[in-house]
Amino acid sequence: MNELISLQLDDCKEGMNKAVAHTESELTKIRAGKASPGMLDGIFVDYYGTATALSQVSNVNTTDARTIVIQPWEKSLLSAIEKAIMDSNIGLNPQNDGNIIRLVVPPLTEERRRDLVKKVKEEAEKGRVAIRNIRKESNEAIKKLKNDGASEDEIKVGEGEIQKLTDANIVKVDQLAELKEKDIMTV
Repeated sequence: MNELISLQLDDCKEGMNKAVAHTESELTKIRAGKASPGMLDGIFVDYYGTATALSQVSNVNTTDARTIVIQPWEKSLLSAIEKAIMDSNIGLNPQNDGNIIRLVVPPLTEERRRDLVKKVKEEAEKGRVAIRNIRKESNEAIKKLKNDGASEDEIKVGEGEIQKLTDANIVKVDQLAELKEKDIMTV
């Protein structure tokens, strides 16, 4: 196979892997009724005037299936962490005891579960769209290689490989979404 087509396939594979990884990280942020430190990944605290990830200014752990404990490295950060959690709109109320902050994850209602499943489906669709966009860009790049001496057959083979990568990565996204939906709907 033409070396340029091979390089394009590698770029395509890398891009699709990143799209799958991004989808997976977005799905992790959707809470399934169980407490998880990953639920707080998108929260940033004002740390001496700089927006800093919560995990970089404190220890975030789960003590049981319903409780997240945040222990800041500096007590002065307690109120800033509390404010960041409230502002993040994740639906959890911080309980500050002067040393640590506790977040109690309430059990999900049936309606809330359905809403979360919709959100999972939206994230999965975003992942599939990203993968299809990478396929489109890669196919266009391979077609341009015809001018650089790639034969019709090599281009067809390259497009076939890109389609295989696309199909495989869409299956991965679907599997991630299915697992997350099952996780959410399990009471």
